[in-house]
Amino acid sequence: MARPKPWEVDGELWAVIEPLLPKVERRIRHPGRKRHPDRLVCQGILFVLHTGISWEHLPQELGFGSGMTCWRRLAEWTEAGVWPRLHEVLLAELRGANALDFSRAAVDGSHIRASKGGAKTGRGPVDRGRTGSKHHLITDATGIPLAATLTGGNRNDVSQLIPLLQAVPPVRGKRGRPRRRPDVVLADRGYDHDKYRRLVRDLGVKPQIARRGTEHGSGLGTQRWVVERAFAHLHWFRRLRIRCHEAFLSLACGIICWRRLKKLRPR
Repeated sequence: MARPKPWEVDGELWAVIEPLLPKVERRIRHPGRKRHPDRLVCQGILFVLHTGISWEHLPQELGFGSGMTCWRRLAEWTEAGVWPRLHEVLLAELRGANALDFSRAAVDGSHIRASKGGAKTGRGPVDRGRTGSKHHLITDATGIPLAATLTGGNRNDVSQLIPLLQAVPPVRGKRGRPRRRPDVVLADRGYDHDKYRRLVRDLGVKPQIARRGTEHGSGLGTQRWVVERAFAHLHWFRRLRIRCHEAFLSLACGIICWRRLKKLRPR
């Protein structure tokens, strides 16, 4: 049996995505051309996300519709807030399966060249000052992405510490109040600033941030490595490495959560 392609949307995943999509009623008078099936268009969007191919070069023989159709549907679903809701739903399923660990979280930033540009770009301090962007990520203790933000490459990582904590959605999945804040947040020396430690404590979270000028060997790296692994998973989606797009960033986080969830389910 052939191994499924990573952009193929199986029945289980489609059962999660379909209820989140806005309903579009076809006009009775002058209905025009029939709308291309949402599931196939979703696969076209995932194909672009995985391969990094330009919309206009989306192969027609795949049956996903034209690149313009997929691009328009992506814009439509992004405006409807589909991708953050998908991420939130999958986080709830992971929590319900006892696979989400809020005892601590890890944060970090990763510079990308973004060779094809995008709205949030800037000259970064790395890569010889070339224009690029930064992905900022917060994960749970096991490396599951809880939230991500996008900035220009010239922004300091610490500037996104509070936005990342605030971007974590209320995660349901268990009885009682939804969980939104980790107990502890771990960060490297790039986040060393007492002002931000105070702001983190104001959110009810304990900061564990390495101090500048101190010797290595604090032990935080043995727990923070999960966010580096999450970046490796995130940047496996080639489109995120060559063009900045917040919708794709949110969708990629959801797909990573889905893959973790599938590993937990009996085959």
